[in-house]
Amino acid sequence: MATDYDAIFKAYDVRGTVGDQIDADGARAIGGAFARFCASSGADAVLVGRDMRPEGEELAAAFGDGAMDHGVDVVDVGLCATDMLYYASGRFRLPGAVFTASHNPAGYNGIKMCGPGAAPVSADNGLEAVKALAVAGPDPAAAKGARSTRDLLSGYIAHVRSFVDADALAPLLVVADTANGMGGLVVPAVFDGLPLVLDHLFPELDGTFPNHPADPLQPENQRDLQDRVVALGADIGLAFDGDADRVFLVDETARPVSGSLTTAIIARSMLDRDPGATVIHNLICSRTVPEVIAEGGGTAVRTRVGHSYIKQVMAETGAVFGGEHSGHYYFRDNFRADSGLIAALVVLEALSRHPAGLSDLVSGLDRYAASGELNTAAADAGAVLERVAAAYSHAHQDRLDGLTVDLGEWWFNLRPSNTEPLLRLNLEAPTPAEVQQRVAEVQALIA
Repeated sequence: MATDYDAIFKAYDVRGTVGDQIDADGARAIGGAFARFCASSGADAVLVGRDMRPEGEELAAAFGDGAMDHGVDVVDVGLCATDMLYYASGRFRLPGAVFTASHNPAGYNGIKMCGPGAAPVSADNGLEAVKALAVAGPDPAAAKGARSTRDLLSGYIAHVRSFVDADALAPLLVVADTANGMGGLVVPAVFDGLPLVLDHLFPELDGTFPNHPADPLQPENQRDLQDRVVALGADIGLAFDGDADRVFLVDETARPVSGSLTTAIIARSMLDRDPGATVIHNLICSRTVPEVIAEGGGTAVRTRVGHSYIKQVMAETGAVFGGEHSGHYYFRDNFRADSGLIAALVVLEALSRHPAGLSDLVSGLDRYAASGELNTAAADAGAVLERVAAAYSHAHQDRLDGLTVDLGEWWFNLRPSNTEPLLRLNLEAPTPAEVQQRVAEVQALIA
């Protein structure tokens, strides 16, 4: 099979179906390309890890072989959550790659790559260069690199726990649904010895996902968690995606907590520790987020959607924390990388200090109604954006990422997908009824 590089190189990572889009030969070529890309900046070793998908071991080994063929040493970290790879990259100042397809179903695999210090490697800062080198073909080095192994778990556990005061944690009953993903490795390891009571759903590492997809952004994939929280009378539910870099919350009544409200909870906690700090949020987060940051004495900075933009602005501003509505939470002291488990522990510490419960903690933050992300097919996204912009020419607009229109009591963002011929609409208004009305209004213009 000839690897379809155009199909598998996305905006932020490499991802495709195993066998017809990516195989061991393709992984070896990409490993060699990544090694050459890293060596051009002075790196002489790369970290390589993998999640629990059945093909991961073969693909990661082939990627490592390709890197070693190009004179770069490989540090094999074995099974790991994506944020473990970021931790190792930050701690050891090495570039890294982890084989994962995150929330995608069985049959997919891919590669998330980073530079030394967990620096993002995406289409606009390195991924296109890696792709070009892979397409160009191998250029083996005279001396072959060596392979070694390293166990990250104990250091990672200590690092994650450093973000909270363990003595402040209450004996909360926590249900965690790791959906047979990498959370099954890291969640119990981090919780062990803490004063938290863990009830663990689907802990077995199984990349065929026999219970439900590891995509907690979809409401149907939270139902097992919701049922278990109610059945046990638990304090909180945590839903992790396949590579455990994202987490979603369910309160004690089984009500989902949005990524925006989770961002607000964490922002408030981080500002309590670091008064006056800067906090980043992307432009589809609820208005609640900048309001809470301001109320906490912090400085809110708005960014485009996407981890590379968040990390870049965090580096420029020294921000202590950044949040995305999609469930990614970034921490300055985690090398500006995202971590579902660090976010979960910070929330658990906040909940430990708020005995009235998570629903009460959230109630003061749940100030607006939101549409969620609504996708519409658009062959000419640019033309649609201009049509919508003209219809709201009387309102405040900006083009930071697509089109954002602020009409006072309600606002929306309409932006093209990075990977598909779609326009993504996010809209917020005071009430659900008004959200429904305004969504119909904007979608009529899109259509």
